[in-house]
Amino acid sequence: MDRRDVLKAFSAAALVRAARAAAGEFEIRVSPVSEHTLRITLGAVPDDGALVRAEWAAPIATLRPGSPARELRHAGLRVAFTPDPATFRIQDARGAEIQRIAIDPVTGGFSFQTGDAPLLGLGEGGPQFDRRGSQDRMRSGQGGYRLRTNGGRVPIPWIVGTSGWGLFVHQPAGSFDFTGPVSHFQPAAPAAALDLFFVAAREPATILAEYARLTGLPELPALWTLGYQQSHRTLLGRDAILAEARTFRGKRLPCDTMIFLGTGFCPSGWNTNNGEFTFNQKVFPDPQAIFDEFHREHFRVVLHVAYPVRISQMSGTVKDPCDPQKRAEQQPSCYWDMHKPVWKLGVDGWWPDEGDALDGPSRLVRNRMYWEAPQLDRPNERPFALHRNGYPGMQRYGAFLWSGDVYSTWETLRTHVAIGINTGLSGIPYWGTDIGGFVPTKEFTAELFVRWFQFGAFCPLFRSHGRNWTLRLPWGWNTGDPGPIETSNYNGAALPDASQLHNAAVEPICRKYLELRYRLLPYLYSAVREATVTGMPVMRALWLHYPDDPAAVARGDVYLWGRDMLVAPVVDQGAAERRLYLPRGAWYDFWTGERVAGGREVTRAVDLETMPLYVRAGAVLPLGPVKQYTGEKVDAPTDLTVYPGADGGFLLYDDDGASFDYRKGEWTGIRMAWNERRRSLSLRLEPGSKMIGPPRHFSVRAAGREARAVTFSGRPVEVRL
Repeated sequence: MDRRDVLKAFSAAALVRAARAAAGEFEIRVSPVSEHTLRITLGAVPDDGALVRAEWAAPIATLRPGSPARELRHAGLRVAFTPDPATFRIQDARGAEIQRIAIDPVTGGFSFQTGDAPLLGLGEGGPQFDRRGSQDRMRSGQGGYRLRTNGGRVPIPWIVGTSGWGLFVHQPAGSFDFTGPVSHFQPAAPAAALDLFFVAAREPATILAEYARLTGLPELPALWTLGYQQSHRTLLGRDAILAEARTFRGKRLPCDTMIFLGTGFCPSGWNTNNGEFTFNQKVFPDPQAIFDEFHREHFRVVLHVAYPVRISQMSGTVKDPCDPQKRAEQQPSCYWDMHKPVWKLGVDGWWPDEGDALDGPSRLVRNRMYWEAPQLDRPNERPFALHRNGYPGMQRYGAFLWSGDVYSTWETLRTHVAIGINTGLSGIPYWGTDIGGFVPTKEFTAELFVRWFQFGAFCPLFRSHGRNWTLRLPWGWNTGDPGPIETSNYNGAALPDASQLHNAAVEPICRKYLELRYRLLPYLYSAVREATVTGMPVMRALWLHYPDDPAAVARGDVYLWGRDMLVAPVVDQGAAERRLYLPRGAWYDFWTGERVAGGREVTRAVDLETMPLYVRAGAVLPLGPVKQYTGEKVDAPTDLTVYPGADGGFLLYDDDGASFDYRKGEWTGIRMAWNERRRSLSLRLEPGSKMIGPPRHFSVRAAGREARAVTFSGRPVEVRL
């Protein structure tokens, strides 16, 4: 901070003090939000769009300078207030302290107890996994903490205390210091308002549901967005991109989406230049015909769009209707008008890049625009947009997020397992990476690509992208050609050794995980739907289901995929085994069917094609038939495998995968319950749903046993296994 910044901060602090001195006092209001959540507010809070409501209930207390110590009670919480400094000791009904918050009413800063359990959340990026011991400026964008390995930063000031609490700093923006027994929050500038939401609950699911109560539940994305997405950079021409699509189908490598980068970010992209909406005639001379061809082959088309600093700088065939003195986020309807001529040709989604310099509310406006504006022309079609930036509440707009321009290193892959977990805990369920890493390095080998691809198959966003982009194709490592050279302007960038470019093992391994991803779509889509009604992420920290197991809570190198599967990415070069922690209970090796006792560390032997996957006892795991795209109709039953050892179940969710008709009750939910004692699986229609489409055909078996054919037409069915 230079001298001018110091003077500005000093002046701002003086203004805040003067304003409060002129008023004679400050007020801290304590308001109930729910039985688990209290709001502590100082000053007038601006509306930045993050909250789903401006107000909840009236304050249960208003505290001023000189207010006597007092105790407040709300539901099962007791709050002991003491002045000088203004301190809130939050206790449970038995008087055990959950947290202690001390507020500085002049600066808007506060402190709280770090505790001896992991602190999670705080959005995408930054120090990982447990935030304790770190300092975080909460700076948005790619210019923050260790971009090469930790990726871009999307700060979400939501702290998950795994000992049973959560803290959301709605206002103001600021930085955290978790390095001591007492943690501190310091506003970026002396603030006239402070707005805290404190959550206390024993159940982790309740804590996440309370955050969703504040900032909103995620929207349900279209089914195709959960299929494989192939991204492109420098394009060789019309025939080349169509031939590539035919290659996917000819090789029977499942894929749903083709994504095309813009010119300026590469020598030859889909458009004429950065930020423009006119087509590159060398590649898209007849865009309508090309898009129609992709659609006939059952591919979706997503286009990269860069964020213009000033809309008036944009050129092209679209007349600029915007105010040149205003930024795009200040006039979103105007900015969307520039997309519309391209949108009307049949584009299926957008990839909004840049925007790092935007403030938080502006980032949220952009998230919102790419969800709501497409519905003006296609009101019953779920939009798709892949963002680089966001803000609390972005999940309300179905926003996907990727981790930015990371480097192709083993450390990056290793770090991103924890980043995905913390992003999910921060209310952002639809997340992924550039598979393989964006900037190739000397470490970028066929082995690293395969391990990253395996991890990507178990991220909500399953997308390959990066420089030397043809090496991101499933067959790209067996052509002898690294593709267009795009590494000259990055420190540490390097091409793979030529010996790496003739590896016939990569493509079949990619096929194995592509096919597995598509077979798991019934399970994945059901988990995604669960996120939209509960706030639970798809990639789940072990803490969410094993909060009383300290070893599980502390593990950020494995995660749960939905409720029932445990994923252990292989993140070490040359690994012949993977050591991992299995929480309590019995587990089954997904690949071999071997039953393994949990509550301990296990070692799993691995070869290049194996990433350890485990299924918990009591799970009912649905696997559909292999598809080449999510909407393909395949005349084969869905496999239901019961993993005995405990009672359990699953809610299998289905709808048309594309429209908003599910909001009108057009969805099918099949509630599956496994009774361990009776060795029976019951299937019933979920209340509120109905049968859409024909009866469902299942092949039902207990793990390791023979399968039985079962048809479900809406009436209860019981199967003894």
